[in-house]
Amino acid sequence: MGLSIGLVGLPNVGKSTTFNALTKAQNAESANYPFCTIEPNKAVVPVPDIRLNELAKIVNPERIQYSTLDFVDIAGLVKGASKGEGLGNKFLSNIRETEVILHIVRCFDDPNIVHTEGSIDPIRDVEIIEQELLFADLDSVQKRIESLRKKAKGNDKDAKAQLEVAEALLDHISEAHPVSTFPQIDEDVFKTLNRDLRLLTSKEIMYGANVDEEGLSEDNEYVQMLKEYAAKHNSEVIKLCAKLEEDMVDFEDAEKAEMLADLGVKESGLDQIIHKGFDKLGLMSYFTAGVKEVRAWTIRKNTTAPKAAAVIHNDFEKGFIRAEVIAYNDYIQYGGEQGAKEAGKNRLEGKEYIVQDGDIIHFRFNV
Repeated sequence: MGLSIGLVGLPNVGKSTTFNALTKAQNAESANYPFCTIEPNKAVVPVPDIRLNELAKIVNPERIQYSTLDFVDIAGLVKGASKGEGLGNKFLSNIRETEVILHIVRCFDDPNIVHTEGSIDPIRDVEIIEQELLFADLDSVQKRIESLRKKAKGNDKDAKAQLEVAEALLDHISEAHPVSTFPQIDEDVFKTLNRDLRLLTSKEIMYGANVDEEGLSEDNEYVQMLKEYAAKHNSEVIKLCAKLEEDMVDFEDAEKAEMLADLGVKESGLDQIIHKGFDKLGLMSYFTAGVKEVRAWTIRKNTTAPKAAAVIHNDFEKGFIRAEVIAYNDYIQYGGEQGAKEAGKNRLEGKEYIVQDGDIIHFRFNV
């Protein structure tokens, strides 16, 4: 699945409604951007970026192409998932392939929507899932230790090094601590171990506090509880009303903004999820701007110019000569490429240049 965000949650907390809103949201972003469902439970969602709209006002292109983000609707989870209860095995195998977890937590009362645990308690709900993730990691590490011990007996140096780290990690997890808080004994060995096991509690977690419309303007007691819990675990909480988000996907931008303003909200929860998820994955965008299209290209932060060029085509990296770069603010201030050049804001950058978020780039290459 690559660089993707997995949505998890107990039944009836709003996870599927949030995913449905995400899959529909692309239609509201750009009629020119083709929605793509790679698998029944995976969606490729455009990343809203007002900068592209501002560039388009200057360039007047035929189309706009946004950066995208992959979301995966993970199968529902129940107690005992780590032992195969419910769809636990499917849940755990799918989440293992994602990079960031978005945990949707119900933070509203509604007698018409039954909670599987019989009451609303966001901390209990969070702990149910996180305990299952810990149990799954415990099982994975135990199995790896058994394998490593056999290899270590044969004087396999790499196996001995991994075994030492794995045994310390097992003790850490056994005390109910997530892998993300494991004190590094040997960072390189741990990375190798985790690359193979893709441990669930090593992943970044964001919490989506699903509230009713009244809960959007002011934090209710459930949201406050969740925020306190998240702060202790160095995680973020994004507040959203999943039902409202799904209802608004067909709204025009002005109508949507008016609706949110009436509720005392500046940015929709859906947009916050997409933007923060993009950042959690360590991603950013640079732009190309021409009459055919204004486009955002997705790269990892701290990417060099040749590597950024390869996102467009591998030949761009192979034959890289230089990058002609204009910072976004300069491009807007001086009315486009020509104005920026006349103002001396066009730079020529070489192979060592680290691309900055929002750079407008034209690559020179020769193959």
